Amino acid sequence: MSPLKMTVAELQAFLHSDMPQMADDFWVERSDQAGLCLRLRVSERHLRPGATVSGPAMFGLADVAMYLAILARIGPVALAVTTNCSIDFMRKPRAGCDLLAEARILKLGRSLAVGDVMLYSEGQAEPVARAGLTYSIPPVG
Repeated sequence: MSPLKMTVAELQAFLHSDMPQMADDFWVERSDQAGLCLRLRVSERHLRPGATVSGPAMFGLADVAMYLAILARIGPVALAVTTNCSIDFMRKPRAGCDLLAEARILKLGRSLAVGDVMLYSEGQAEPVARAGLTYSIPPVG
């Protein structure tokens, strides 16, 4: 496996420089050869009726987690984009808790990356959602 090309601090800085509109929502907990853990700092604006985290907020967490997991491996390629995502919502997230995304890359090629992300309410062992994502990586040069 190739060495990581971005550290946790560099990934966090990338979020603030390239995605400032959403950077404060997320915190990179861990990035290593096994994958990446990203925290969604759940606030009132992420909730839907019933006091649970909305589907779009969970989708965003999964998408950003996979994006950063890929960038950790290939470097700051801002134009890598999601080409497919399928998400299964399995349980209601715990009220008043942050969500954690555990992203792992299953295949990293020159033009495509495929991975999965498990979402958890903090402190809960059972996942609340599972997503499979494919990203297009732009050509170098």
